Amino acid sequence: MELNTGLACRRLDFRWPGKQAEAPPVLESVEAQFSPGTVNLVTGATGSGKSTLLHLLAGLLRPTAGEIWADGQPVSRWPSRHRDAWRQQTGIVFQHLALIPDLTVAENLVLPLIPRQIVWSRIQARIHRQLAVAGLSDLADTPASALSGGQRQRVAMARGLVVRPRFLLADEPTAFQDDDHALQIGEMMAAAAHDGAVVVVCSHDPRLRSSHRVDRRFLLDSASLVETPDSLAAP
Repeated sequence: MELNTGLACRRLDFRWPGKQAEAPPVLESVEAQFSPGTVNLVTGATGSGKSTLLHLLAGLLRPTAGEIWADGQPVSRWPSRHRDAWRQQTGIVFQHLALIPDLTVAENLVLPLIPRQIVWSRIQARIHRQLAVAGLSDLADTPASALSGGQRQRVAMARGLVVRPRFLLADEPTAFQDDDHALQIGEMMAAAAHDGAVVVVCSHDPRLRSSHRVDRRFLLDSASLVETPDSLAAP
């Protein structure tokens, strides 16, 4: 497997700590390569391990065995402080969104930019542009707690993209969206890939499964990840 670019799983195993040894693994011997410039969709039944896979790719969990590689570096081997620094290249859209409810929409987008030591004028410019792309400009000063579920989800996507990530990891990013906004989120992920990002999205949404913006499709089932034929045949 070529590990010099993109994001890769290499013989990846995961079991939850403290679980009985005879319990089936969440992931077992997973091999996958997610290349820059592509949108990769992972589907699977509820409880199949999709969110766990994203947390492993983001360095938020450590594998039980095997490794995660990013651009030729075995990031899952690194100590926490090094993984934290590497994660500045990563935009994460959590399934439960993880917005700060008492902060405004714009303030939620400021948070991931603080560690990057960007001057304030550029932070403001990035936030203004990303909110415009997401159709959220008129909500910039609205507390996150006052938003609908769909609006909060788009804020979470905007927050993941405002850092201009090398790796974008999104968990069920269209779950609360109508068709128009689901299409908009697909376009946002495709634009990130066009700019060279590695995009990995986990979703049940049939609109994403049939989207022409998805380059490769994978199925997570029985602790194994396999690429599905429809992505191999896609133009």
